[in-house]
Amino acid sequence: MSPSAALLDLCRTHELMLATAESCTGGMVGAWLTEVPGSSDVFDRGFITYSNAAKQDMLGVKPESLDAHGAVSEHVAAEMASGALARSEADIAVSITGIAGPGGSEHKPEGRVCFGLAYEDIVHIETLDFGPLGREQVRIAAAQHALELLRQGAVAKSKQP
Repeated sequence: MSPSAALLDLCRTHELMLATAESCTGGMVGAWLTEVPGSSDVFDRGFITYSNAAKQDMLGVKPESLDAHGAVSEHVAAEMASGALARSEADIAVSITGIAGPGGSEHKPEGRVCFGLAYEDIVHIETLDFGPLGREQVRIAAAQHALELLRQGAVAKSKQP
């Protein structure tokens, strides 16, 4: 069973809905989830917010956050995940924002990806440096990690009374 199918089954069992807020992955997580037949009973929606304007308009990311921290930051990832949760029917939302490459900078190198996971009043954030694997491989690694974060969120949420 694929990780996407296993996640959907877990969420279906616990009656949990999912949402995604994707930047550098361009909707890859949502595409993987919707490849599984019947996913519409678990996957509510995906936001593809590649530009800063889209992050603000669709997810409510604050312009001040983008100015102070940049789009690739844990602060913005947290706001993206919280915004996806607030603007959907989902119980759990994940966000992804990063530098897939080519390029990057000394402070934000290629392969750096920030993630947010939101459910209830909890927002977990983390940054992973996948390294300069190349654009496609960074995007795949980020999407795989986002699926794992959703799984962790579903497990945590299912243990709550």
